[in-house]
Amino acid sequence: MKRLLCLFSAFVILLATLMSVNTAPATAGAWTVSSVQPILAEANVRNKADDKLAEIGDLIDLNNSSVRSFLDLKGFYPVLATKIVNNGPYGNVEEILNIPGLSDRQKARLEANLDKFTVTEPTEAFVYGQNNVNNGNYD
Repeated sequence: MKRLLCLFSAFVILLATLMSVNTAPATAGAWTVSSVQPILAEANVRNKADDKLAEIGDLIDLNNSSVRSFLDLKGFYPVLATKIVNNGPYGNVEEILNIPGLSDRQKARLEANLDKFTVTEPTEAFVYGQNNVNNGNYD
């Protein structure tokens, strides 16, 4: 009960103090902002993944792509795509024709689509943990 009485007394004193303060109406005319010059910083914000995607365009980068990247190529997903991803990195596009265990049909399919591939240096943004089979990108 004593605690409640102390809290109530403190509240009454605070309220009386706030009510006795003279408040003047706010005026905007007292301030001039004409001398303030804004500082604008323009930064070109891009990450390594955006840079790499801009570099390769619509091609499939054999060293930085996951198995899902081959979905649009008939006959690649998932078996041939997994072989390609698991046997990288590659120095040039033609090296995929030397993957061990390829059938003649798979080699013919690769040869017919060599123009859809490119090879760049592996980028950590795409191959972190060396898990290109399923990198968690489901777009």
